[in-house]
Amino acid sequence: MSILVMILLLLVLMVIGVPIAMALMLASLGFVLTNDMPPIIVLANMVNGINSFPLIAVPFFILAGNLMNSAGITTRIFNFARAAVGWLHGGLGHVNVGASVIFAGMSGAAVADAGGLGNIEIKAMRDAGYDTDFAVGITAASSTIGPIIPPSLPLVIYGVIADTSIGQLFTAGIVPGLLMALSLMIMVAFYARARHYPRDQQFSIWRFFSSFLDALLPLLTPVIIIGGIMFGIFTPTEAAIAAVVYSLFLGVVVYRTLDWRKLLRVSMDTVETTASVMLIVAASMIFAWILTANQVALQFSSFMLAITDNGVALILIITLIVLVIGCFMETIAAITILTPVLLPVAVGLGIDPVHFGIILILNLMIGLLTPPVGMVLYVLSKVAKVPFERCVTATLPFLIPLVAVLLLLTFVPELSMWLPTLLYR
Repeated sequence: MSILVMILLLLVLMVIGVPIAMALMLASLGFVLTNDMPPIIVLANMVNGINSFPLIAVPFFILAGNLMNSAGITTRIFNFARAAVGWLHGGLGHVNVGASVIFAGMSGAAVADAGGLGNIEIKAMRDAGYDTDFAVGITAASSTIGPIIPPSLPLVIYGVIADTSIGQLFTAGIVPGLLMALSLMIMVAFYARARHYPRDQQFSIWRFFSSFLDALLPLLTPVIIIGGIMFGIFTPTEAAIAAVVYSLFLGVVVYRTLDWRKLLRVSMDTVETTASVMLIVAASMIFAWILTANQVALQFSSFMLAITDNGVALILIITLIVLVIGCFMETIAAITILTPVLLPVAVGLGIDPVHFGIILILNLMIGLLTPPVGMVLYVLSKVAKVPFERCVTATLPFLIPLVAVLLLLTFVPELSMWLPTLLYR
């Protein structure tokens, strides 16, 4: 079996609905067996692929996000964001974005943002008279901020695959995440003017400080995580553990909203999600190993550089490739497979691996908003109780600001690199 046949087999398996992890394993196993290689290679590379210390952060960040959701902390975050920016025209749209920025510093996952905050945000916007399509669209788009602002599960996976500093990746995501929020708030302002959306409430200093004090302890979570990493107090892996400990402290001791039943449910959800993520990573590792061992990355790099020596054209081609693949492949699998293939091309163009990681992840986050995979759209379809097709059409206009930010970051690397350069280099 050739590499091309293996890739075609993977695509066929995905099209007929085989889970991505199983599709990757079957395609890889088919290549191994037809090329007279010992099948144990598949298991060995899968185990070696996830035998990585930084990956320990994955289950802990997932657990921290689940604890925050179950402890009722999302309501406090939403109320604070409402007091902070709800006075703007189209207030609840801005609140939606602001709450996602805050929650991004706790969960690191777009699906967790959409599922945790989405229910609160969409209900509040519907009750206030906003169009359901607008509510769903801005909720979907703002949830993509989660994996860009640290902590970020996709950035952890990329850092492991690319052998790049996760601390630098985390700091590189701060400015791009804020730019995404700003672009979406500009879009909300446009909609508010066109559709005459009202202010949610008048600004009140008392309400602002009251909600701030109510949300103060949850708001310290990103400060602890990001500050601890930036000042060298702990590694990203240790930061994930600190986030879990702090979440438990808030839910069990301070707010007393977590009992043994909730903790058991949260633990089971975390185990299930972690198992799914790690299985995809392990399956992707063997697939990526086959591509690397057969010098596909080198051949692809040579092919791309032979097409044109224009750096701008090559970056746009890479961006288009990732955007298309992001429409069809789950984020973690896409990171694991694309990184070994595309990173050499990016480095050959003089792109820093940290900067490329931000571009790659933002590309794939946009993929979460596009069919047929579009995990965020499936979540919001259930949360908002609207057809999947309607979620797709509602989200399409909000792809414009996200793609604009993607292009801006691609061609102005200083926007993502100045913080890592300032703190680490």
